[in-house]
Amino acid sequence: MVAGISDWILSLGGWVALTIVFLGPALESSAFLGFLFPGEIAVLLGGVLASHGRVSLAAVLVAAISGAIVGDTIGYFVGRRWGHQILLGVGRRIPFLRHRIDDHLASARAYLKRRGGAAVFLGRFTAALRVMVPGLAGMAEMPYGEFAAYNAMGGLLWGSAFVLLGYFAGTAWQRVAGDASKIGLGLLVVVLIGLVAGRLLKSVKERGEPLPDRLARIGAIAKLRSRFPRQSAWLATRVDTNSPRGFTLSAVILTGAICGWIFLGLTQDVVANEEAVRSDPGITRFFVDHRAAWATSFMRGVTWLGSNAMLIPVVVILGAYLLFRRKGWRPGVLLVAALAGANAWYRLVKPLVGRPRPPLALHLVRVSGESFPSGHATAAIAVWGMSAVVICTGRSASFKAAAWTTAGLVVLLVGASRIYLGVHWWTDVMAGTALGGLWLCLLVGATSRSRSVATQTG
Repeated sequence: MVAGISDWILSLGGWVALTIVFLGPALESSAFLGFLFPGEIAVLLGGVLASHGRVSLAAVLVAAISGAIVGDTIGYFVGRRWGHQILLGVGRRIPFLRHRIDDHLASARAYLKRRGGAAVFLGRFTAALRVMVPGLAGMAEMPYGEFAAYNAMGGLLWGSAFVLLGYFAGTAWQRVAGDASKIGLGLLVVVLIGLVAGRLLKSVKERGEPLPDRLARIGAIAKLRSRFPRQSAWLATRVDTNSPRGFTLSAVILTGAICGWIFLGLTQDVVANEEAVRSDPGITRFFVDHRAAWATSFMRGVTWLGSNAMLIPVVVILGAYLLFRRKGWRPGVLLVAALAGANAWYRLVKPLVGRPRPPLALHLVRVSGESFPSGHATAAIAVWGMSAVVICTGRSASFKAAAWTTAGLVVLLVGASRIYLGVHWWTDVMAGTALGGLWLCLLVGATSRSRSVATQTG
């Protein structure tokens, strides 16, 4: 059915096609059409039609974004007016829910009141939740102003991303759609795991028992603990959410290790001309074949977000602002260290590897020096990531989600711009991102450890 509808959409043009692009996301959550035909397919195909010149790209963007925002708005008001009655009626017919449906609905409303903005924004990119979250937000009586703001941000980013994916993918849209579906399902799994983990942690906290102590009472773990007491105590500290050297530091170390492994692996492939390097020409050719005047102007602007000409003022202004807000010298020092260290690392590696850049005929901006790794990618993740770290301290979960999403989007766009502009290979960008991520994790890990030592000695 999906294949037949997709072929029909691709045969359209003009206002009829734009109407379908609008209705796909508009009916997704307002009429629950998303359970049968994902709205992202209609939006993606709108981008394909724009790449073939059947419709205007600007018109497709307007139709997709407005459809996403309007559809979720209708879903919000439907949930606010009739959602409780609908879910109550359905829930009482499900055996394992019927006796506690009121408790479950109360918990859902309480969660969305507490984390509503982030749920609305992230739900837009998540399979299945995209259909249900607007209605649940209405049921939870989230203030419409808050819902509208996060709905607009999510719809703008989601609609633009899928239209542009279809525009650049062209005839390869089916593969892109499959990958997007897998990513959406992956996000759903991550959200569900996070909800379950959060529920378990809340349960443990309500009982007043630290998580390591509760885990230690499990039979198999208790035996290992008695046999290896020192090692068990060390591991317990690593997962303690209340300790500066606990779970957060462990997560930072693990992320840094993954970044280091990726960087070393790509360096090996580049030096030996193996595996990952063989995909570079094809990826570069894909970007070059899909260049457009508006995209070129956009990418030339975006790429400055990873240059020292932009990052130095960001570090100075943000550091001065945090100092003015009486956050101390530490945030500014960390920002300077992130930028200086990123520059030092990639300038050290470039001559050691000595990889030439893509052919000069592909360059859309002036560059010099070696290609591997991308200096823009290295500096972007280090500085924008550290910016998110220092401004998120003591802030709400929704603020943190917005800050990290913005930083991630900037890093992604900077990396894509270097490939699009023809000045770096794909592996250069990936290696630069991994190198900058490793440096960021080292700085955050060292800061966490120093705070832990200060707390113990103080």
